[in-house]
Amino acid sequence: MKKAKRRKNSGKRIVMTMISLIIIWILGFYLYITYKNIEIYDSNYTAQKTKSTIEEQTVEKAEENSKIVADVIEETVESVVGISKLKNAGNSIFSNNTESQLGLGTGIIVTEDGYILSNEHVAGEKYSKCYITLENGNHYEGTVVWSDSNIDIAIVKIEANNLKYVTLADSNNIKIGETVYAIGNPIGFEFRRTVTSGIISAKNRTIKIEEEETVSYMTDLIQTDATINPGNSGGPLIYPNGQVIGINTVKISSAEGIGFAIPINIVKPIIESYKNMGEFQEAKIGMYAYDAEVIPYLETGTNNRFQEGIYVTEVTKNGPAQTAGIKEGDIITQIDSTQLKTMNDLRAYIYTKKPNDEVVLKVIRGKITKEIIIKLGK
Repeated sequence: MKKAKRRKNSGKRIVMTMISLIIIWILGFYLYITYKNIEIYDSNYTAQKTKSTIEEQTVEKAEENSKIVADVIEETVESVVGISKLKNAGNSIFSNNTESQLGLGTGIIVTEDGYILSNEHVAGEKYSKCYITLENGNHYEGTVVWSDSNIDIAIVKIEANNLKYVTLADSNNIKIGETVYAIGNPIGFEFRRTVTSGIISAKNRTIKIEEEETVSYMTDLIQTDATINPGNSGGPLIYPNGQVIGINTVKISSAEGIGFAIPINIVKPIIESYKNMGEFQEAKIGMYAYDAEVIPYLETGTNNRFQEGIYVTEVTKNGPAQTAGIKEGDIITQIDSTQLKTMNDLRAYIYTKKPNDEVVLKVIRGKITKEIIIKLGK
């Protein structure tokens, strides 16, 4: 009996041992197959190689983009001109005169047949003369064919053709933080066509201008930290693709990096009219209004607070607006089917019209909202 029992126990041990060996073999085979398919690399080499490739691609891409922007700006610079109120009497228009005496500034060519956009305070009022220096050094006498002191814009005509001109962007689509470049003639032509860079710091800015005991407001301006010096006035503010979004006009002298440009969309209809027809028949509405954010600065005696629309502060005597019944203190929210948020919205729309055209204004007067038809004048 004891021998039979020992044989039985021995047989169980053999079976258990065999089962254990089979299990170990199966596990070993599984691990072998699994790890055989795992690719093992030299981690130091691989990491270094990958990092190097990324860096090379990034640097190459940055250099490529930088070169593209540089090429675009170089082309745009060819359309930037110098403007002076005094005729060039030598190699430099500066001699011993100061910038303010000469009225030095900048302009940009906007058509191939010689229409140039600038500030009114640079080029002068309508019908006045100024002197233009092109990028190639050629000089021309220019005539101001249109100007508006309220927005500080003037258009000059020179007798020239086949000029390289700029492309105009849509300034309604600008965004804060976008990269921009300012081009101009700071100090004088010795530093002509200086390019500075920055971003759009803000939009729809209103600034107070005090000159010769008079106070005015410039509204709907683009604020930028691209350096703008006095001679930059009238020069373009552009995107990296070379498209113009604004005309540089003023800077805050008591602070660094706060300059302003006039949105290009305001004068687009005027430029198109000169480009296509060689003339611009300006329609007049006969009133002046301010944006909502200007109201706190004015002694209007009103407590009106409104989100949209413009506040009428002045109505020209016997002008189209007065004749139609517009009064000071009215809030105009719409012209035809166009909503108004700023005075520049109204200007841009009126610039698309001709004298004797009729427009419909939606007017809020106290608690009453009405529509008023105005026949535009010259």
